[in-house]
Amino acid sequence: MARSRRRAAPTDTEQGADVITTTADLDALVARLAAAEFLAVDTEFMREQTYYSQLCLVQISDGTHAAAIDPLAPDIDLGGLWELLANPQTMKVFHAAHQDLEIFLKEMGSLPLPLFDTQVAGMVLGHGDQVGYDRLVRAMLNHDIDKSSRFTDWSRRPLSARQVSYALDDVIYLAEMYPKLRAELESKGRAGWLDDENAKLVDPATYQTEPEDAWRRIKVRNMKAPALRRMMHLASWRESEAQKRNLPRNRILRDETILDLAGSNPLNTAEFGKIRNFPGGANGKLVTPVLALLREVEAMPDSTLPEAKAEGRTPKPPAAVMELLRVLLKHITDKEGIAPRLVASADELEALALDDDAPVRAQSGWRHEVFGAAALRLKHGQIALAADGRRVRVIDL
Repeated sequence: MARSRRRAAPTDTEQGADVITTTADLDALVARLAAAEFLAVDTEFMREQTYYSQLCLVQISDGTHAAAIDPLAPDIDLGGLWELLANPQTMKVFHAAHQDLEIFLKEMGSLPLPLFDTQVAGMVLGHGDQVGYDRLVRAMLNHDIDKSSRFTDWSRRPLSARQVSYALDDVIYLAEMYPKLRAELESKGRAGWLDDENAKLVDPATYQTEPEDAWRRIKVRNMKAPALRRMMHLASWRESEAQKRNLPRNRILRDETILDLAGSNPLNTAEFGKIRNFPGGANGKLVTPVLALLREVEAMPDSTLPEAKAEGRTPKPPAAVMELLRVLLKHITDKEGIAPRLVASADELEALALDDDAPVRAQSGWRHEVFGAAALRLKHGQIALAADGRRVRVIDL
């Protein structure tokens, strides 16, 4: 990191920084931060070898004091931290909050509300789709982020001073950006534009994967109903095993292995040797439970068959209409300073091109005012797009 460019933000020493490893020190920190108007929060975790994220560090700052809390320390009880984060009077500030919130929901049993996601705010203010933290810091504060510890093993102890500094920088800059983002949202009248995105973040169901829904993660093409039913049950079984054993899904069965099993339907142990990447082949430990599952599915009545999945059933919108809608979306979002993805995804544009009444986000609220109404007018020939040098103009007809 180019330290010479950090001058506008307080350094770790200037802001005051601690690494908390005991309950007594954590309780003192909680007392110090209890009256904070907001808390910038970040986590470091490991997930490569597990289903659930292993929380390795929690960083927190109120803008004047930053601390790194070590949840792996043997003499620490995190109860005080969970109470602090659950305080409804204190705004919790994150960047790209999804993974952090998934961890806190599991550890705390609830979400740390209310919350503010600087990535969502950045999208609303025109900093790009899913804007990265380093890019937003550069745009808002003119600082470069030290990336040297980004791929560190956060579960190893002791942590180096460089690792702790890297981790604390995240909340130090986050605390400095938050008031600036809030002020800009208010000045542009866009504070309410965060509500739709925040609604997903604050819903606990967003972070819970039910085994019976796990098959939706697997890309399926041209699968007949009996094979699709097998795939759905295999994916559900794998999800349950991964959760129970706290292992990544692919450590149980890979997606392509599930698809091979669903398609070939081996009903004896010898046939498992022909399945691509099946762990241990015909002699693998999973043969017995998977074979039992496939036999159970095979015995199910036809009434349990799902609708077959096949390509080509969804009509494609006219290419010219899609191009016009893309150009209009780009023109409007550039003009308004909004990330296009926040207004409409590619799938939503297709749906809108096919159906004026498609249930897409651009059909309601601020998105309709900004883009949806104009998109329908364009479809019906009430407005046109024209090139004016390097610019696009919207012309009323």
